[in-house]
Amino acid sequence: MTATPSRYRFLLIQGFRLPADSPYLHRKLDGPKEQTVMDYPILAPMLEGVDWEVHGGALTTYGNWPVENRQEFMHSGLARLPIVREACESGKYNAIVLLGGGEPGFHEACEIARPYGIPVSSCAWSQMHVATMLGSRFGVIDLAESHSSYYANLILQHRMDRRCASIRLIYFPHDRPGCPSGRPLHEERAKARAGERSEAVEEAVEQAVAAIEEDGAEVIFMSCSGLFWLQPFIQSRLDEMGWEVPVLHGYKCAISMAKAMVDMGVTASGLKYPGDRPGRRRRKKLV
Repeated sequence: MTATPSRYRFLLIQGFRLPADSPYLHRKLDGPKEQTVMDYPILAPMLEGVDWEVHGGALTTYGNWPVENRQEFMHSGLARLPIVREACESGKYNAIVLLGGGEPGFHEACEIARPYGIPVSSCAWSQMHVATMLGSRFGVIDLAESHSSYYANLILQHRMDRRCASIRLIYFPHDRPGCPSGRPLHEERAKARAGERSEAVEEAVEQAVAAIEEDGAEVIFMSCSGLFWLQPFIQSRLDEMGWEVPVLHGYKCAISMAKAMVDMGVTASGLKYPGDRPGRRRRKKLV
């Protein structure tokens, strides 16, 4: 008996791929796809019934450490675009999900995919839109000054500045040559999941509460995929305190948005992402 094709045929594309010998590598590059996607146990229920594959991302061209600042995001975004084009040309997928909290190459990927009728979702874009459906203003938890500066630009690009209550920092920057943070996030994650005290969890909860009490945030989410693991811990702690505030997970939001666009049969507007020679063109564009 022939299996019924899935309604959803997704390609998940990692934001970047570190060299296999990188001392800063803390996720699996190869093996079963479920082992190469961060927080897969949390995502598994959402991927039931989805025919999905994951691409490990383009090899970093700026160095062998994780992306954190503007120039590194630009490198990663440019490197990801050929993967998006190849996926669209293959005809295998009806949606593309860009992994990585800073969504490098998102707008360009939408421009590539739109003529193929393929929607593209990403974590920052998805979290912001889901957050504004759930509350009036959202608070963002970030991990480093350089990353938060870049992320603030994403908020402006998505025209969400009036809906953003604040970006609050916990200081857990990624290690890089000459700049070890001394507080590796993967170690904090291991502590938290083992039921031990994690400074990352404690500081994130502190900043989430401050975003609620002082900034007016009604929804909380994290900017970097390296922080997404915090979501259930922050949610649990806020629940214990009596705060009825949703805490979002970037990958869950991105997958949900991809499903919604497929279900509605829509993709990005040709006016936002026009082709080289559109059938109709405007005389005036408002900014």
